[in-house]
Amino acid sequence: MSNNFFIYVAIMAGVTYLVRMLPMVLFRKKIQSRFVRSFMYYIPYAVLAAMTIPDIFYAGNGLAAGIAALVVGVILALFERGLLTVAICSCVAAYAASFVQDRLF
Repeated sequence: MSNNFFIYVAIMAGVTYLVRMLPMVLFRKKIQSRFVRSFMYYIPYAVLAAMTIPDIFYAGNGLAAGIAALVVGVILALFERGLLTVAICSCVAAYAASFVQDRLF
């Protein structure tokens, strides 16, 4: 492994620690503002989506596989299925779309 890998892991660990530690240090008493509490609640989901969604389209065998995986994942998530179910079904959808795309084109 290259040295860059360890630098990336160290930076990610530092950022993760700061994001979790700073609110506790900066806000000693309970946050009363509903807007700020809501904003802080949705930050992890927004960051996860921003990191994951672009990779969906580049990981498969083409754009069709990424779109199929995204659509299946969003639909199952809207029906409040578990994370493992969503992940497995999205992978199967991406594989099926790649298989069909390879056979047709």
